[in-house]
Amino acid sequence: MNSKEFIKAVEHITQEKGISKDIVFEAMEQALATAYKKNFDSKTNVKVDINRETGDIKVFSYLVVVEDYIDGEEIVDEEGNITYTEPEINPDAQILLEDAKKIVPDIKIGETIQKEVTPADFGRVAASTAKQVVTQKIREAERNSIIEEFSDKQDELMVGTLAMEDSKNYYVELGRTRGILPKSEMIPGEEVKMGSSIKVYVTKVEAGTKGPLILLSRKHYGFVKRLFESEIPELADGTIMLYSVAREAGVRSKVAVYSEEENIDPIGACIGERGSRIGNILKELNGEKVDLVLYSKDPVEFITNALSPAKNAIVNITDEKKKEALAIFDDSNFSLAIGKKGNNVKLASRLTKYKISVKTLSQINEEGNQD
Repeated sequence: MNSKEFIKAVEHITQEKGISKDIVFEAMEQALATAYKKNFDSKTNVKVDINRETGDIKVFSYLVVVEDYIDGEEIVDEEGNITYTEPEINPDAQILLEDAKKIVPDIKIGETIQKEVTPADFGRVAASTAKQVVTQKIREAERNSIIEEFSDKQDELMVGTLAMEDSKNYYVELGRTRGILPKSEMIPGEEVKMGSSIKVYVTKVEAGTKGPLILLSRKHYGFVKRLFESEIPELADGTIMLYSVAREAGVRSKVAVYSEEENIDPIGACIGERGSRIGNILKELNGEKVDLVLYSKDPVEFITNALSPAKNAIVNITDEKKKEALAIFDDSNFSLAIGKKGNNVKLASRLTKYKISVKTLSQINEEGNQD
């Protein structure tokens, strides 16, 4: 491979893999230095320089300038005799200052003396040796590039394509890499088809031993949060704020919203004209119910709203420090407050961050009579 072909190859690799030219050149220089030492049995310090414009490759051996000899380490034998060791110097990698000054008079400690040692057939010999190392470096660079690209995608919503599946996972194409969508992170009861587009929530991005690890979910409460943000423009521009989300995937979600502007109806904005906005969200959630809850700084009012669809609640904060509350309902609203399998009060507790106990008026009266 001549110099022009080499430069073209580097440009092709960097464009195809989306990585920096400097990374490729540095990987090549490191690999070629290793190849030189191996093929030419070199014990000296070696560095390779590749001209970024012409592709010319040059090999240099160099010696590091070290201090002149000084008194060595003192050694006392059993009879009390004192001897000194001389400081060790590696003649293949170092040169004493006094000898270096004979070559370069004004040279200083720590600087180097180098000479070009490029063999005539180095390009042919080194290319085959360096290929594997360079490929590995390029793969590492590509992995790092992908990690960097996806580092700010954690906790965000992405759209991908279902590429394949095994017994436990779906694999989703996300452009330059695939994410893992565990089947346990799917919305219960939903069915998907290979090759179809799918929205996913990114729960983790990290560097794995075999490449980037990107974990996905449709079950996470963050999935609902990001769906709302993508469908409701007022959430994106700050006109409406999303306070919290509580979710039992496949069953029900509660979403608390509010606005600092008095003339804005946050719940109405989320519903949209003729339910268009909330309708798009519900389609994505495979029939999962969504309760829109008006957030309030007053915990009593917020808890009352969170226990919807139950009505006519009497809420008391029983312990502010422990964040405990009691909600009292008439018999007709009690079952709604509890919800199927206790889901409604459970989600209301998560949404408000209060431990909520629910009782009926008759239960309170009975307890009062017992006292």
